[in-house]
Amino acid sequence: MNAHIDVARSLSDDALLDRAQDLAARERGTMAELIAHLAEVEARELFLSRGYGSMFIYCREALLFSEHEAYHRVEVARAARRFPVLLDRLAEGALNLTTARLVARHLTDENHLEVLASACGRSRSEVEMIVARLDPRPDAPATVRKLPAPRTGPEPGNAEIARVAAGRAAVASSGSAPPENPSMVPPSVAPLFPAPQLPTAPASATARAESRPAIVNALSPDRYKLQLTIDGETREMLRLAQDMSRHANPSADESQILKRALVLLVADLAKKKFADTDRPRRSRGGVPDSRHVPAEVKRLVYVRDLGRCAFVGKDGHRCGDRAFVEFHHVKPYAEGGPPTVENIQLRCRRHNRYEWDLRSRHVRIQEEEWLGRRLMASKSTRVISMGAGSTRGASTRATSSNTSTDSARAELAQEILEVFDAG
Repeated sequence: MNAHIDVARSLSDDALLDRAQDLAARERGTMAELIAHLAEVEARELFLSRGYGSMFIYCREALLFSEHEAYHRVEVARAARRFPVLLDRLAEGALNLTTARLVARHLTDENHLEVLASACGRSRSEVEMIVARLDPRPDAPATVRKLPAPRTGPEPGNAEIARVAAGRAAVASSGSAPPENPSMVPPSVAPLFPAPQLPTAPASATARAESRPAIVNALSPDRYKLQLTIDGETREMLRLAQDMSRHANPSADESQILKRALVLLVADLAKKKFADTDRPRRSRGGVPDSRHVPAEVKRLVYVRDLGRCAFVGKDGHRCGDRAFVEFHHVKPYAEGGPPTVENIQLRCRRHNRYEWDLRSRHVRIQEEEWLGRRLMASKSTRVISMGAGSTRGASTRATSSNTSTDSARAELAQEILEVFDAG
């Protein structure tokens, strides 16, 4: 087992989190120091004396960075030579290597302090919007083109091709009769043999491999480029929507079609998931002891929590995720928690499950403590009974002990079943 893994597994939860935070801070400091050294190496052109033609090749081959890592570090090092304050932002974690690289080429003597301040603590997509404001690009034209059909199987490898070529050359140079191995027969003697039959991937796997997430790039303030892959049915529906909306959209602008479709989709999803409506009816009240969350409660909770997970960690950080959001009982329904606005909050699926696991662990601990107390009480009762002059034999006492234990466990199991039946 790796020593680093052994150390990590030996730490408590709080110690592990503290250690991870300390290591991250040290990594940021080391990164800033490395960037400063790379800037000076390039300024002195020391990579040339070591036999490398460029700083990128030096980072790639001497420092063993990947192409992506080398490109990011060289770009940020060049910007840090002009604006050393960039290194301070990297060391304190206000910028990371990706966001620093995005703004590096757009920094000037006049704007670098303002731009770096606006990019601090931002995500990549947010920094891309800042860059789009600094260097706006024209709108991307709408294009629809057919992609090549996906391959249904792997092609022969280079090793196989080299083997065939070597065999043909050997036959041609020897002038002897064709060998018994048909793969060594030259084209003048026999037709090209078929490629070896290799297992092909199923159609569903091929479709998954060809699927790519949509790409959204900021072009200018409030203007974005969207690139995605659609199937033939979606393409035909897009064309039909363009034709049917010509009276309101004469240019058949695809962005307007997409916007109108998304407005309808979001409204439909909000209605189904959060009971959103412009004509809410007065609630008739919830059914007593019901798990069902009334529509009025859903609407109020959704607005109060802003449609985001409301879980707050020990350090006060709120999750805020909008994906896979569910309605969560703060006090569990199995413990009598009502479906009210005060007891219902939004949770993402992971935090909903996390809180349930914590609650289950706490309940299991309480059940074990309860069972221990029952067993201790049972033993105390037997001791008192023996002190009072009980004449039962050893076998009878053993049977009584087992019966008491079994009875306690049966009672515990019955209470657990009642809790789950209520849930």
